[in-house]
Amino acid sequence: MLKKIEAIIREDKLNDVKDSLHEVGIRGMNVFEIRGQGRQGGITLAGRSGTYQVDMLPKMQINIILSEDNVDETIAAILKGGRTGDAGDGLIFVYPVDEAVRIRTGERGHEAVVYPGDIDDKKKKGAA
Repeated sequence: MLKKIEAIIREDKLNDVKDSLHEVGIRGMNVFEIRGQGRQGGITLAGRSGTYQVDMLPKMQINIILSEDNVDETIAAILKGGRTGDAGDGLIFVYPVDEAVRIRTGERGHEAVVYPGDIDDKKKKGAA
């Protein structure tokens, strides 16, 4: 079965998370600039004219479609690259994916989301 990992992370941790994902063999992902707020409800900034509340903070969203077998390793990589220990580090969501179809080839399911040198390819070579 395929899964979708959606990770909301700090903007400044994007390169660290991408590096951690590449280390474990995640090659395919989409990244979006988003704004949002979590438990902390935003931050208070001080300026010349006083203090003001910023409640919609800039974040990055990473979407990855992968084999169910690779979810735990991928989450661990995101945690490794994205954790600061402070409020606002983000969240990771995992969803089921019913189907994936590669437009160019018509490949479906797992074959549609496999890349040369990715986490599945590394595991296959390690088992051989």
